[in-house]
Amino acid sequence: MKKFTLLFLSLFIVGIAFAQNADKKWAIGLGPGLYQNLEKNELGFMGDFYLSRYLSPSFDLMLKAPGGFYNDGIDFFNPSLNLRFKFFNGSILSETSSIQPYLFAGPGMLWDNMDNGVNFNAGLGSKFPLSPNTSLFLEAGYVHGIEGERHINNQLSPVQDNLLRLTGIIEFAFGAAKDSDGDGVPDKRDKCPDTPPGVQVDEHGCPLDRDGDGVPDYLDKCPDEPGLPELDGCPDRDGDGIPDHLDKCPDTPGLAKFDGCPDTDGDGVPDHLDKCPDTPRGVAVDEHGCPLDSDGDGVPDYLDKCPNTPQGVEVDEHGCPLEEELQIPAVYFDFDKSELRPEARTELDKLVETLSSAREYSIVVGGHTCDIGTGTYNMELSERRAQSVVKYLLSKGISNAYVGSNYYGEENPAVPNTSIENRRKNRRVEFEEATIKK
Repeated sequence: MKKFTLLFLSLFIVGIAFAQNADKKWAIGLGPGLYQNLEKNELGFMGDFYLSRYLSPSFDLMLKAPGGFYNDGIDFFNPSLNLRFKFFNGSILSETSSIQPYLFAGPGMLWDNMDNGVNFNAGLGSKFPLSPNTSLFLEAGYVHGIEGERHINNQLSPVQDNLLRLTGIIEFAFGAAKDSDGDGVPDKRDKCPDTPPGVQVDEHGCPLDRDGDGVPDYLDKCPDEPGLPELDGCPDRDGDGIPDHLDKCPDTPGLAKFDGCPDTDGDGVPDHLDKCPDTPRGVAVDEHGCPLDSDGDGVPDYLDKCPNTPQGVEVDEHGCPLEEELQIPAVYFDFDKSELRPEARTELDKLVETLSSAREYSIVVGGHTCDIGTGTYNMELSERRAQSVVKYLLSKGISNAYVGSNYYGEENPAVPNTSIENRRKNRRVEFEEATIKK
């Protein structure tokens, strides 16, 4: 028993001497422990050894070979293949957590002093990083034994040795660390794993950047002077997007088409050629930088609400032709009639002649009645009277887009409906709006 104890203590110390590397996929674990035979209620000494393979952040595959010793003899040997589930997988706990618990389970082959056969074991444990290179594993497990026979009270009786075990394990890794970009920094620690071949890197695996401007030296056209990424690492003092070595006005923001020199009002004419340097931004200008006046009426286009006014037409401050209001007499109708009288046609013909010679016009008429008859009937009659005037104008070529009508029935009399003469004056169509622009 003393020999085995000395052997496993030696292995424990040797294990500490090996550096664990988080970049390496293979690992060996070994260490001493205790076990209890639940059938015989015996406590024994054991040793554990395993070889593990990293599968993913959550799983390792482990080939374990624990053995138990009792009364200076071998009590059992139980090689098994276990799957270890790690809680320190980056989703549940951090991969760098100071306490890193896990579960394991798997089948095995058990040899004991009764017989041999397939069995099962499961348990839990935790990893405790001691340093960046060394970790301690404490593990407790249950070993489901195999059925066998043993002489008990001079009789051969069926038994099954189930075990509880507790072990302390040191694990160290081996194998070459992966370095995808070949820069000498393993992928696990490489913050820039896609660095092109041959590029000098720092301790984090990232390309050198002497001036610290975020543009690596191998891409920086000005590697010793802090600059901008969009300008290949070169500086731009005035911030106009033109690097200083190409800017003819490096201290004044300018335009590329003017070699970095300014155009204060942004009209496309550089300041030294601009006769109207204060033109509002966005306004179209001529070759001298002055606002366009397409119709030559003295009102620049950006202020001209009528930019196509013919030459010689008098305009207002908005550049639009002056509007003239027409004075047109009312059109009167016979009692309960909507047909135009001859004298009304004569007056409307004069209006048609005036409208035809105008560049723009707007006509709105309103129909009315006296108070004889029902309100509903008079409303319909006033509509017919208004439409008589509108239709006549349209028949003479006036555009219906500029002619509108309203109707009011007896609601808006011109004079009180107190006499026959007054009622004649209320049977009418009035021109509510009549304007033209020549």
